Amino acid sequence: MYYSGKRRGEDGIAAVIDFLLSNARLVLGVSGAAVLGIATLAVKRLIERAGRPPDEKPDKMTDSWEELSLVSASPKLLHKSIEGVVMKRIDTATQKAELSQAIPLPSPEPQCCDADPPQRRKHMDLCVMTFVDRLQQYYRTRVCLSAEEVSVAQQRALDIATEIKAFLHYKHPDMPLGDMTLAGSLIDNLQVVKADHACLIVPLQLESSLWTPIAGEDTFLGHPKFCMVRRENLEYFPRGRSYWDRHLLAGYLSSRLVSEQLGKTVMESMNWPLLTGTLECEVRPVLGSPELKLEIKGLSQSSYESGERFYITVLPTVRLGEMTLMAQREITGSFDYVWYQSLYTSETARLAELDKADSGVRRKCLKTLKAVCCNCTSLRKLNASHLRNVILHMSENEADWTESVFADRFLQAITELIGYLETGILPSYFKPNLNLFQGLNEDDIDEMGYMLYSAITEPEILLI
Repeated sequence: MYYSGKRRGEDGIAAVIDFLLSNARLVLGVSGAAVLGIATLAVKRLIERAGRPPDEKPDKMTDSWEELSLVSASPKLLHKSIEGVVMKRIDTATQKAELSQAIPLPSPEPQCCDADPPQRRKHMDLCVMTFVDRLQQYYRTRVCLSAEEVSVAQQRALDIATEIKAFLHYKHPDMPLGDMTLAGSLIDNLQVVKADHACLIVPLQLESSLWTPIAGEDTFLGHPKFCMVRRENLEYFPRGRSYWDRHLLAGYLSSRLVSEQLGKTVMESMNWPLLTGTLECEVRPVLGSPELKLEIKGLSQSSYESGERFYITVLPTVRLGEMTLMAQREITGSFDYVWYQSLYTSETARLAELDKADSGVRRKCLKTLKAVCCNCTSLRKLNASHLRNVILHMSENEADWTESVFADRFLQAITELIGYLETGILPSYFKPNLNLFQGLNEDDIDEMGYMLYSAITEPEILLI
């Protein structure tokens, strides 16, 4: 029971909590309602303790989260900080109530509705906005890039890519390379918040009869994300038969040696000051980075004055069969033989195919989630790969992706993410044995899980 001398306002809070519990099953389903029930039960107990006079407060909090953890549906990611947040809000509400009792407020004089100042009317309009309206407004104002911004960024990236391509052919005319192309979210209309990066794919042409990809599960690392490229038929076609034999290490094509050659050619040999004058923007290599990355300042006059940066990452790429392998040293680390298997093209193509078939909003939902994670410090460890795969998994079970359910699918993706974080496993859509959460530590998972769990009952906090 609550203490009989409860402060004014506690009945209202309790009524709100009971209302949430009674309607949770309709909104969140049975499992979601169970999780919400645990959290709200704890809140009610905390309010009860806060309402007791000092002489009746127990020396020890017996109604703790350790008690609630006995319930199977209790999420471990709430253990750390939800109690402190709730107590802080209770203290704030108490202080406001005391101030309102100490200082009598004058009765407002009746005013005609037409006499309201514009600021007040604007505030009233915002107050009546539904979550669907807020989400659509967030997408229009915080997610989407202007056509002009995208066009300028793409043109600059294309100009620089053309210069790199010409220089590589001039410097190494015998190097067998395919057509270099720009790639990434900027090209696929999936970039959000601001246009600030692109990739330049440098495809290496390997003879299919001399080179064989080895799946990551079959390598000494046993990791499905990493692959190796083995040189075949050395007894019949000795070293030197292929241009890329000069990058062999113990019979395997070395991603490190390939990156080093391109780095010396592109990063160290090109005349960047001359290119800066030609393109009318400052272009320079990023030194000390494991990636082959260029920094561009001044895509336009306004961006130059504001100091904004645009980055182009040069990615040596091998395509053998259905596998796309990239030399990404920031991922593969110190393993000289290892290549990173990229599933980006397959994932984005699948999303586009599904949306085209039913005029769906999967890509719109993905872009909104990306912007939310980019703008929220607690969620920045959730990258585009995580979010793409969550949407793809949802598409297996959800058939309705029309515009009318955009907000529903957004909230469902939040709930799905919480479930994956709770187990610590997010399987790749195209490689189920690959856990995309591998590499995240427990603190990262707890912080992201707590933020998303808080958003279940108050999703507007993600749109701040």
